Amino acid sequence: MNSSLLTAGALLPPLAGLAAAPRWWVALSGGLDSTVLLHLLVAARGIDPGLPPLAALHINHQLQDAADDWQQHCRQLCRELGVPLHCETVAVEPGGKGLEAAARDARHAAFERALGAGEVLFTAHHRDDQVETFFLRLLRGAGVDGLGAMAATRPLGAGSLYRPLLEWPRDALEDYARRHGLRHVEDPSNADTDLDRNFLRSQVLPLLAGRWPGYRDTVSRAAAHLREASAQLRALTPEVPARRNAMGDRGLDLATLLALPPALAGRVLRDWLAELGAAMAPDQAALMEFLRQLAQAGEGGCPRFDAGGLSLQRYRDGVYVLPEFADRAPPAGLVLVPGETLAVAGAGALGLVPSSGVGLDLGPGEALSVRWRAGGERCRPLGRTGSRGLKKLLQEAGVPPWWRDRVPLLYLGGELLAVGDLWLCESSRLVRGGGAWQVRWQRNTPGSRD
Repeated sequence: MNSSLLTAGALLPPLAGLAAAPRWWVALSGGLDSTVLLHLLVAARGIDPGLPPLAALHINHQLQDAADDWQQHCRQLCRELGVPLHCETVAVEPGGKGLEAAARDARHAAFERALGAGEVLFTAHHRDDQVETFFLRLLRGAGVDGLGAMAATRPLGAGSLYRPLLEWPRDALEDYARRHGLRHVEDPSNADTDLDRNFLRSQVLPLLAGRWPGYRDTVSRAAAHLREASAQLRALTPEVPARRNAMGDRGLDLATLLALPPALAGRVLRDWLAELGAAMAPDQAALMEFLRQLAQAGEGGCPRFDAGGLSLQRYRDGVYVLPEFADRAPPAGLVLVPGETLAVAGAGALGLVPSSGVGLDLGPGEALSVRWRAGGERCRPLGRTGSRGLKKLLQEAGVPPWWRDRVPLLYLGGELLAVGDLWLCESSRLVRGGGAWQVRWQRNTPGSRD
């Protein structure tokens, strides 16, 4: 147990390793834990002004009547501490995963959007959170990876997440708040024992504390041992060759994966999902079922697996992580103007850039309309004889099924000029010899920064 007084000075040694980051962020809910963490980091920068600039990030989940009041509280707190605050409102859609998991996924997606390259997001998870996470995962049948509970740091988007308070109990944070007169908000949902974590915290763990007062220390040590064991197993896990499909999606070689014993293949997929930024480890039984389906599926089979906000699917000789697709239809009236970049939900970023070779001849004021495939489209790709059905062209090019209805089709009037950046179609606007425009498409493929 870390029984010393919680102070900014006590955090400085571990923070020194993060001093090269271009920016520090604090995930600020306005509750006790994140309020204490923000105050600590402000104080740490007061001791060492050479530490990175600090900003706070508040996610408004719109799940409580007082959500806007909490956001205003965070604004006031940040004004008092002289810290810039970025607020983002998210839509939480439970679907089949439950409210807690959906809120976590929405929150982590917002975190990833906010983090720039090399930036660090601090969260206020403490030792009591760690113990609760251990028991929740134990009750869900987690393996070695899951029972290691929360690591102090992990990759997050373009940056990383860091939990500097994992060695400190909650009562140390409460003591810090009292000593510094900190105000915080209380989330009424914390009293809702229909939620697993709240039931565990209020009903089960006090019984354990009455019988084994030091159980938090013991469980924390056990989780640390399991993280060490997990790291050693990871070092011994065989490497499966990486793949990229025709659209740039990241994948793993299917034959090599399935040649491994199921337990090892499952570990490969768990480690890969964590590397890709999955919010939580996948359920073991569901993962084994996915591997069984992969092994039994025929050439045209496309088993799919959803875990931690990411989805995997087989295509031909690989298993790939899927992009996050939005609604199938792009917004009506979406147009692409030469020289500009257009964000297209479910596709990525499209642009028309000057071409010194073959390209599209577009006059002043002309723009291309953006559509998805509806069926029946035809294109004669540049340099090929005869037009072909677009469906057949996409299949022959190895475009996986999940992309075929998301490839942006660029029209001028009723004439199809280009199929994303895959093909320029022979058309009345196709010119050779420069002075034209070429399509540039940056797909929303996870891991495309690599």
